[in-house]
Amino acid sequence: MPPNHSRILVTGATGFVGQALLARLQNSGRPVRAALRTSASVCAAGEKVVVGHIGPDTDWQQALQGVGCVVHLAARTHVLDDDSADPMAAYRDINVLGSIRLAQQAVAAGVRRLIFLSSVKVNGETTGLRPFTESDVPAPLDAYGITKAEAENALRRIGAETGMETVILRPPLVYGPGVKGNLLRLLDLVHRGVPLPLASIRNQRSLIYVDNLADAIATCIDVPAAAGSTYMVSDGEDISTPALIGKLAAAMGKSPRLLQCPPALLTFGAAMLGKRATALRLTGSLAVDSSRIRQDLGWQPRSSLDQGLNAMVRWYYRDKY
Repeated sequence: MPPNHSRILVTGATGFVGQALLARLQNSGRPVRAALRTSASVCAAGEKVVVGHIGPDTDWQQALQGVGCVVHLAARTHVLDDDSADPMAAYRDINVLGSIRLAQQAVAAGVRRLIFLSSVKVNGETTGLRPFTESDVPAPLDAYGITKAEAENALRRIGAETGMETVILRPPLVYGPGVKGNLLRLLDLVHRGVPLPLASIRNQRSLIYVDNLADAIATCIDVPAAAGSTYMVSDGEDISTPALIGKLAAAMGKSPRLLQCPPALLTFGAAMLGKRATALRLTGSLAVDSSRIRQDLGWQPRSSLDQGLNAMVRWYYRDKY
């Protein structure tokens, strides 16, 4: 790779994963450029460029100058109370057409490798007797998962046609300092000592600590064997919902307040309240087999599940209380 193509361009740099990745790369002395949507975006990167809205018409030329690798994290994720006239079109505009536009202009700029952060949702929403693997037939169910799968296919095609190396990562639930959404709500409930009817659940969920994910991405930037590959990535320590609550409570110095309730009854009650999807995430299994990235690239999580959860709880108390 020519020396003037040494920078790493990170999209979604202000997000949960993006901030962790920037810290990981900058701490190792890598030249990083952050692509921002607005000049008001708060970002720790030393070098920044504003690209505006990400979609089929985004101009990436300035952002891609001197870039050897692109890490594409930016995406339309889960939008509560989505008021878009056509929600699927809104997801495709960013997740699919925006990714294609970036890849095409990256090829024109001479970028060597593009790393795309996808999602376990490409595989599906729940697992049965075994965890998901990279070779499973994709079965996405929601707009986010469907458009991530479409973007994966488009990027593989561009890579095959042009020679630009593509690497795709499919993480499960990402946790750690700065987490939002359902996991933050769970932290609130455990902290407040709210009784949770989850003691009877016997599921298995894969997770990945945000710093472990950042490290996996950093590994994929440099290791030649990653080229053209798709990887499931996780901490490698699957856990049930009651056990997760127990670990969070222990990290908070509290006793978990778990009540017995048949999972079917819990799901039924949640459905009556319009919360069926949330109940399924709490009661169902969603596990991944991340052995391939370990075998191919020699990657191992730097932090254990307990270390990651403890770091998240410490952040929670610093940030909230």
